[in-house]
Amino acid sequence: MKKVLLILFVFILSVLSYLAWPIYQGIAYRDKAPMIGIDYVTWPSEQPTTNKVFDADFKYAASKALQSLIDQQQSVAAPGYTAAVAINGKLIWAASVGWSDISKKIQMTTDSQMRIGSTSKAVTATGLARLVDSGRLNLDAPLSEYFKTPPNPQWKTVTARQLASHMAGIPHYGENTETLGTLAMIGAQRYFADPLAAMALFDDSDMLFAPGDQFSYSSLGTVLLSALMQIKAEMKYQDYMQQRVFAPLAMHATFTETPTQTSDDLATFYWQDKHQPSRLKPWYHLDLSHRLAGGGWISTSKDLAMLGQGFMNETFISEQTRTAFWTPQRLNNGQVNPQQYGLGWRINDLDLGEGYKSVTFMHHGGVSAGAQSFLMVIPEYKLSLSVNANIRTEVFSDFASVSYDIARFFIDEIEAPSHVEK
Repeated sequence: MKKVLLILFVFILSVLSYLAWPIYQGIAYRDKAPMIGIDYVTWPSEQPTTNKVFDADFKYAASKALQSLIDQQQSVAAPGYTAAVAINGKLIWAASVGWSDISKKIQMTTDSQMRIGSTSKAVTATGLARLVDSGRLNLDAPLSEYFKTPPNPQWKTVTARQLASHMAGIPHYGENTETLGTLAMIGAQRYFADPLAAMALFDDSDMLFAPGDQFSYSSLGTVLLSALMQIKAEMKYQDYMQQRVFAPLAMHATFTETPTQTSDDLATFYWQDKHQPSRLKPWYHLDLSHRLAGGGWISTSKDLAMLGQGFMNETFISEQTRTAFWTPQRLNNGQVNPQQYGLGWRINDLDLGEGYKSVTFMHHGGVSAGAQSFLMVIPEYKLSLSVNANIRTEVFSDFASVSYDIARFFIDEIEAPSHVEK
């Protein structure tokens, strides 16, 4: 009998350890528990580069931008970086530096695909804008129009506008009071083919406030938004995005991983020892489908730059809809939300320093498991640019600051072309 009990105990302990291990990794890789493992790699001294200039008029700007990208990658000891710039509807430049996979000696290229984290919200907003333009979705219709019985009774007056602007009161990951759902998101091992199924991870959670009363950033709110889009589009959210956004903009490298679908161009993602930055470790395997619309898409810098161009194209998104999405939204009390957040985009004044006029730009950044992303759109110059890396720095600006250098170089070329004789 004792032997049977011992075997049962060992079995139960093994099962619990198996289930708990992804959760522990999720905590450790976020530097909230000791890191365990042996598969560490060292940041290489050799760093290959790729520089592709698609418009010879911008050759000088491209050369300076590449050097800034190299300097930035070295300053944070990132395995690899990619960047791309598009102007007036065309891809102008794309570059890469470093490694997609250090151990396998796979170089980073302009086709390397990376997790884009919350930059996914700008991607989702593009699909939402197209749905609004089609007349199939009313931004201000309550959730009761989508569900006869809302999954959470507190959601019944929530609107798509509030979800897209983070004013709905839906919690973010760490605020989710549905404990099992939170643990599932930390471990991130389950594949969700449908955002309606992913909602089960947070649909019993408490609301943070009454819809529209406050601003509180929420990726889970964007997941709920994608479910509304799916209902109104009458097709899977992923299929809708493919048909109405990715295909028209030739974003052929943007996708989501599934248990049966991956890509040879997908980069390896890395954890970095903040006390010894040259010490890296591949990120543990996980599945981000539960947060797809708000933080789970995979893309390239080239695709994201072209997404920015699409948003400025009036044949793709109407001026009226674009203006609505690129306007900071107001709370119930009439005040503009504190982050100047529109619908899926942040809207701010762009200060590039002395000698540059202040202009408005739209942008979104993303932090994911072993990756970071930044997309900016500057309508004044019909310019969009994106940078991505297969690492997450402790401070986001340590990763993204190179974007502003790149913007300066290409704006300089637009304002005073170096190829024109003085």
